[in-house]
Amino acid sequence: MMSAQMNRPILYTAPDLVPFRRDPGQVMTLARMGAAHPMRLSFLRQMLRRVQAEGWRFDRPVWDIDVRGVGRAVYRAIGPVRTYSLVAFGHDLPDEMRSDRVIATAWDATFALFDGEPSTADLDRLAANVPLQEAGRISPRELSLSRANRSVRLFAHVIDRLAQGLQPDPAEVAAVGYLMRTTAVYGAGKFGAADRAVIAGRDELSAPFQAEMLSVWLTRQFTVDLVEHLAAAQGGARAVRLDRATRRSLGVGNSTGLGMAPFLVRHPALLNNWIQAREDALARVRAQSAADPAAVRGLHEALSDARRNAALWHSDHPIQTGKLADLRADLDRIAEHLANWPQPGPHPWDVLWRWGEAKLTLEGQEALLALMLEPHGALIDDLGASMSAEETMAARIDGAMSVDRLRAIIRDRFQWALEIDFANPANDARFWYVSEEKLEPRLGERHAEPGAEREQPLCIARLVQDLHRALDAVAGNSPVAAFLMDQPQHRHALRRVQLAEDHPFAEVRDNLIGATMLPIDLMRCKLAFFGASRFDPRSDKWVRISLFQDLPYPDELAERAAQ
Repeated sequence: MMSAQMNRPILYTAPDLVPFRRDPGQVMTLARMGAAHPMRLSFLRQMLRRVQAEGWRFDRPVWDIDVRGVGRAVYRAIGPVRTYSLVAFGHDLPDEMRSDRVIATAWDATFALFDGEPSTADLDRLAANVPLQEAGRISPRELSLSRANRSVRLFAHVIDRLAQGLQPDPAEVAAVGYLMRTTAVYGAGKFGAADRAVIAGRDELSAPFQAEMLSVWLTRQFTVDLVEHLAAAQGGARAVRLDRATRRSLGVGNSTGLGMAPFLVRHPALLNNWIQAREDALARVRAQSAADPAAVRGLHEALSDARRNAALWHSDHPIQTGKLADLRADLDRIAEHLANWPQPGPHPWDVLWRWGEAKLTLEGQEALLALMLEPHGALIDDLGASMSAEETMAARIDGAMSVDRLRAIIRDRFQWALEIDFANPANDARFWYVSEEKLEPRLGERHAEPGAEREQPLCIARLVQDLHRALDAVAGNSPVAAFLMDQPQHRHALRRVQLAEDHPFAEVRDNLIGATMLPIDLMRCKLAFFGASRFDPRSDKWVRISLFQDLPYPDELAERAAQ
């Protein structure tokens, strides 16, 4: 099979898309990033399309789980070139030890994604380490390490109902949406797992976070198998399995804290490529001269799905409550507008988009983006191949660049940063640091807490301002290498400025240490690219979401392939 890059259609040249592209200054604000929605190019969707198109096979060669749910299981994903195996361990966890916090030391289930098919010796090695998570060590044969806790009420309810020969209460299922939630999925070399470089050249794992998405998807299968196994142990012959509709409605929950927020700031080239692909996809859709009837039908179907999801989605967080109200109202407005769309005339998709920008909130606009992309797979799916980044190359400094050229890039790409008044305490209110206990990012209050001397370099706006001032005393025709020899403290900011010249979406164009900054906005943007749904903040630093909800299981993909 040809790779996505080799098979990429050239649909428009760059100049053709210019009138239909959004400006980075509009796209890269925290408020808009915090309204992002999962879409067709999200990483879990890319993974599902690939395994279906390539006819991957799935089985469960090991199931050694007792009546308490304790033991181990192996799930194989057999691709055309390689096999990957999720090794799952079930534990008997007392209620008082169950915690979603990163400082937890025990979980209901732990997992590792193994590169290939594990031997008995591999399983024994993993059994001695995977349940310990950070306290254990895994090897480069493992691609990810993860853990999960039960959603206690729903987990018990489903087992009890199935044991009685009944299906779970739909209201109970809808209220939670998952049987287990992961509290961490580690990859890319952490705790001894394989480095990203080991797998980056593999077609099936070249897109971002594909190993992690495969691990979570197979974890979803494990959660369903586990409740059915425990129900059969409890109910015997009268026990039943989950019906297909209920099973499909169950995803994998995820509980994520502040540690995720700085990721997008620390990986500017990667962030650029994610946003660039999404924005190019939107521009391609808008640039079409006509609306294909099949795509129009697909848009209506996607809208119906979105409205059903929005109706099920609940949150007690005051900010998210308001966003949910905006989303539901905007989806209703879109439905009303589509009753008379498209009208005769050129570029009907662009007309629809411009209406949305004028009439919808940020929530509605970003939801409309996802809806418009959904029925256009043939037009945009190739863009998924462009979403990874070789960040080592991107981070190189061009020492020969003149200071005048550097100043020009700052004025062009960072004018927003130069306009922030950091002498105002409200604009300098926070600082990012790394917790000594768990080596995780944290956010401190600069004027009320100690520790600012350990600040991480995540406030790009202030760093670029400092660089800009330092350049005032330097001759414009001198190379930046000479400047850095004299003032090496500006290397980080200078590197970001040079990167931004060719990466217009590399920077979050907001103050990341301001008093009103919400880390949850960064987290939602990243999670939307993962494919997360039902975004439910518990604070501005902690969120629960669902992955793979309403999407197929491995056996369903096999059935589709056989049809």
